[in-house]
Amino acid sequence: MDWDKLRIFHAVADAGSLTHAGDTLNLSQSAVSRQIRALEESLDATLFHRHARGLILTEQGELLFDATRSMSQRLEAAVARIRDSNEEVFGILRVTTTTGYGSLWLAPRLPKLYEQYPDLQIDLMLEERVLDLPMREADVAIRMKEPSQADLVRKRLMAVNMRLYAMPAYLEAHGRPAVADDLHHHRLICMNTTSQQVSAGASFVQDLLNHNPRSLLTVNNYFGGLQAVLNGLGIGVLPDYVVHDFPELERVLPDLESNEIPVFLAYPEELRHSKRVSAFRDFVVQEIHDYRRRAGN
Repeated sequence: MDWDKLRIFHAVADAGSLTHAGDTLNLSQSAVSRQIRALEESLDATLFHRHARGLILTEQGELLFDATRSMSQRLEAAVARIRDSNEEVFGILRVTTTTGYGSLWLAPRLPKLYEQYPDLQIDLMLEERVLDLPMREADVAIRMKEPSQADLVRKRLMAVNMRLYAMPAYLEAHGRPAVADDLHHHRLICMNTTSQQVSAGASFVQDLLNHNPRSLLTVNNYFGGLQAVLNGLGIGVLPDYVVHDFPELERVLPDLESNEIPVFLAYPEELRHSKRVSAFRDFVVQEIHDYRRRAGN
């Protein structure tokens, strides 16, 4: 198999355009087109459906793209590991975590990390799905439960509780609940209990719903819920770490909170000596230490 043709195919499949792939590869459109035709002839298969808006992979093209994507990821990982033998911290580090934690806690702190390591590139993947670290879908994960996958280095970072928060202006206009049954007079902003989330958060929300809030707004991530609370829409179920960056929020019914939710950092055993991973891990640990100190925990 001609590796150069596979490289060109991967660029075209990724870009969906001969022109854009040519720009990336510093090749003319005609040169890229010739290479794709030659690859299709060698495989005796059509890899792309061609139409005015660009290129769409055929079923055979999808199979080949899956293979080249896996090859590309493995090559990137190999290059990163080779570079990790140097003293400098640089290259791409793929970090996965939940939408809420990534957008509300991690992303606002990343400028400090880039100040320390300007040649480091973070690829931040925010989703509730648990990516497969041993298969290198990501390099590092921060998750709201202890990872169950084998061959991972794990470190418990902190614990989170889900609590009730609202803006003072909302509470002044609608009253401050004194007991849980007072939620019957308020709009509750929370994750839908059918959404993918940790069980402690879902149980807490279900308990609150038993008090029959007057109105309900459900959101599929905590970032959206926070925006609704900040705009005075109601009382929100939010992770306790948000109040550090949004001190204007007022806690409601302080006796109510979820069970503790552990936060773990994990990465594959093979990356134990990676300087990129070590730099990121140490940065996160220090930021959590500073957060706890300022919060008085």
